[in-house]
Amino acid sequence: MNRTMATGYKAYQTKASELTPEWHLIDAENKTLGRLSSEIAVLLQGKHKPIYVPHLNTGDYVIVVNAEKIHVTGNKRAQKMYYKHSGYHGGLKERTLEQVLERDPTRAIKHSVKGMLPKNALGRHMLARMKVYAGPDHPHEAQIKGNVT
Repeated sequence: MNRTMATGYKAYQTKASELTPEWHLIDAENKTLGRLSSEIAVLLQGKHKPIYVPHLNTGDYVIVVNAEKIHVTGNKRAQKMYYKHSGYHGGLKERTLEQVLERDPTRAIKHSVKGMLPKNALGRHMLARMKVYAGPDHPHEAQIKGNVT
């Protein structure tokens, strides 16, 4: 005998066909790197939406402008190190945050947000929805339509 209780409703399940991503414009001028990155990661994952599910990319597109004017607290510009290895003996390269910002200001934000996203194929798709620009100009005016965050 089956003793299931009739609830009268069926739970809503988010479907990939129903997802419509929005576009957000974020100005990074004088914003703290870590706090800004966590805001961006939430938007990219879609955790700000009631339809969020961890197995689908429910996130939005994010455009970040003025990446060169990012702010960090303390002495991080001189002390924070970024590492990269070529795969050969002695191939470890280290750069400070100051050097990274001089060479490519967008890389610091991309690196920071990437660390806050899932480490799988879905996380890589989320990161691809982030567009970072060093200056105030970007080629996505048509997508924004006055949607400023």
